[in-house]
Amino acid sequence: MKKYLPQLLLVVSSAFWGASFIFTKDLFISEPAITPYIILTFRMFIASLFTIPFLALTHKLQRIQKGHLRYFLLLAFAEPFLYSICETTGVKFVSGSLASIIVATIPLFIPFGMALVYKERLRFQTIFGVLLSLAGIALMSLDDNFSFSANPIGIALLAGAVVIAVVYTLILVKILNHYHPVTITSYQNLIGLVYFLPLMLLTDHDKLPLLSFSPHMLLYLAFLGIFCSTVAYMFFNYGMRSLGATAGSVYNNIIPVFSLLLALMIGQESFSIMKVVGMAVVLVGLTVAQRKGRKKQPTQ
Repeated sequence: MKKYLPQLLLVVSSAFWGASFIFTKDLFISEPAITPYIILTFRMFIASLFTIPFLALTHKLQRIQKGHLRYFLLLAFAEPFLYSICETTGVKFVSGSLASIIVATIPLFIPFGMALVYKERLRFQTIFGVLLSLAGIALMSLDDNFSFSANPIGIALLAGAVVIAVVYTLILVKILNHYHPVTITSYQNLIGLVYFLPLMLLTDHDKLPLLSFSPHMLLYLAFLGIFCSTVAYMFFNYGMRSLGATAGSVYNNIIPVFSLLLALMIGQESFSIMKVVGMAVVLVGLTVAQRKGRKKQPTQ
């Protein structure tokens, strides 16, 4: 079981992030006055409330080493700050499952970023598996008549999120082996809250009295803060440290699968044969990307 723990944690993190697109879209539908900055500030606040007591109880909080503060500031500026702004605002303009499809293209670019910055060797199987998964993602974006339509603003914002996520991964590699995943996630959330709170108070303070703060709204925000902004990142950082940035990031490809399944379950989107076929291709691509070549047997 321990051998497959990193893969399991990466699948669970993908499931949480897949759900985040659908729950965020539902918040925009059910709360007309809510804004991306309000959602993100509450996410970071709830996440910090969850992680700080956890670290106090488990004694896992590590001090930031000399010279690493700049990496944490940049890490949090990339994710959750810039990435979440692009992703959450993009979800406002397109469907939750389409947003997750675009975000799932991240693994296509990470291997090239790793090769460019850290001279990491590109494996043919990884590239082929990622490309195969992307073909499945493309199928999921079509309906049964092979038609595609989406708001260009939403597409552009989500494409920006993809670029930022690649930069985030390149920064994360710098500190990944120096800190526990829980510590990295906690600092990300806390610094992210410092970035988001002034921005929300400056731009959206007049929207706060218009929100319902219903159990439905608070439950979704709690899920986004605890499971999507905290637990998912902890699991993802652990998996990345165990499998490596390129291999670990491929699990982002199954985020659209979970988004689509949840959207179908709650009636946010309708069933499509193309989406089902696309999901199957995504999973095949993930399997290919994670396959390791056989070691050559020594000759007698």
